Amino acid sequence: MLTTIETNVIFTREESRDLEEIAWNKHATFPGVYLKDLVKGDQTDGKFSCHLVKVEAGCELGEHIHANNWEIHEIVIGDAVGYLEGKEMIYTPGTTAIIPAGSKHRVVAGEHDLYIRAKFIPALV
Repeated sequence: MLTTIETNVIFTREESRDLEEIAWNKHATFPGVYLKDLVKGDQTDGKFSCHLVKVEAGCELGEHIHANNWEIHEIVIGDAVGYLEGKEMIYTPGTTAIIPAGSKHRVVAGEHDLYIRAKFIPALV
């Protein structure tokens, strides 16, 4: 079953795309974590990228660092506990977290699937 966020549309100058047409990709390292690449760096001259991240209930986007990328988490659906350099952040819909380049961070989903709109500056992919 699709969530509301998965049936939305992305508009760019060149096109519009239904999110349900964009494939989910399994995260290479973290089980229960999936990504949809909404806007890639080749569309923005490498300036930024935007991704929908799904963390299944009880799963974790484990501790990691993006050495050269700032990251913005916008919580769309679900709840979780995020950690930024060990500091706890409560993630609920509407929460935004700013993660500076080189900062250790992780996210542990709660009882329901978590959906994060993650933006990277410069582009991650």
